[in-house]
Parts: sequence; C-alpha cells; structure tokens
Amino acid sequence: MKIISLRRYLAVALPFVGSAILLFSCKATSEVTENVNTESMMTEYSEKMSMTMSENGKKSYHFEAPLIEGYTMAHDPYREFRKGIKITTYEADSVSSVSATLVANYAIFYENRKLWEAKGNVVVEQSNGRKLYTSQLFWNQATHTIYSNVDSKIVDGDEVYNCEGFDSDESMTNWSYRKLKGVTYLEDSQLQQNSDAEADSTIVEQ
Repeated sequence: MKIISLRRYLAVALPFVGSAILLFSCKATSEVTENVNTESMMTEYSEKMSMTMSENGKKSYHFEAPLIEGYTMAHDPYREFRKGIKITTYEADSVSSVSATLVANYAIFYENRKLWEAKGNVVVEQSNGRKLYTSQLFWNQATHTIYSNVDSKIVDGDEVYNCEGFDSDESMTNWSYRKLKGVTYLEDSQLQQNSDAEADSTIVEQ
C-alpha cells in the first residue's frame, strides 16, 4: 500500500514541480531580457546639435555634432557621437576668447565619470598655435587632464614631438611623454607649406 501511495504521490507531484521549474525559468529569462533591453535602450536622440555649457563660471565649452545618441539608463550612462564632434573651449566663461578646439571622427562621453574618449583623426589646436594629432584621446573633465595611450604627434612652433602615449593638463602646458620617439625640426618653408595647406582646407570646408 505504501508503494502504491508513493507512486500516486509522485504521479501528482512531478507535473507540479515541472510546471514550477518552467515558470521560474521563463520568469528568469524575462528578467534578464528586460535588463539587457534597459541597458541598450536609447533615451536621447538629437541631430545637428550645437550647445554651449559653462563650468563653475570659469570656462565655457561649445559642442557641435551631426548626431548625438544618449543611453542614460545604462549601468554607466553615456552619450555617443558616432558621426564626429567638434569641441571649442573658451577662457574665463566667455565665448570671445578661444582656448582650444578639438575635432574627431567619433566620441563618447561617460556622464558619471565626466570622461570623454575621442577617436579617429583627433586634432587639438590651441590658440597659441600648438597642435596635437592622434588616433585616440581621453579627456577627464573631473581632473582636468588629457592623455593618450597610442602614437601621437605634437607640433609646437618648429618642433615636432613624436611619442607613444602622454599625459597633460587640459590646457596642454605641462606634458609628460610616456615614450618619446624623437624630436624633429621644421624649416621655414615647411611651416609655410603647412600653413597654406591648412588655409586651403579651411576654404574647402566653408
């Protein structure tokens, strides 16, 4: 009798157990899918963006981008600039005194960390004429520093510094080269050719 009762119990209990397992699995899968969708959900979309921001009344930034996509619900919220960006910084909370400009083919900004990453033909030009060329650049707005982990070129007057990675303050006044590959010197004729090429490029862009 006990064996028969046990068999009847198992015959009734097992379907319920199977249903419970199936229900739990479906619920778990649904929760995982929901989390993934939330992480990748776009919450902001703008085209032809042009915006000026001020930081602590000391410096202003102007941002221009053909496209901006925001993901504010991600674990590490960010904004992505897949079609490139141009950033102009101004001194003393003014839009009349340009400090530097940055252009890149792609950029991403992590909001919580205040960290920018620019990639693809990154060019930074200061008002004093110093220029930086690299394929990847990080700009930490919280610490006011910039750095790169890849090959970079800095043109300062007639001096050209080629390095593999560097660290600097965002005003590009204090440099620390991780691996300086060499320094070359441009002649007056080369400087004039570079200036003419840049002028022609500006005319074409306009």
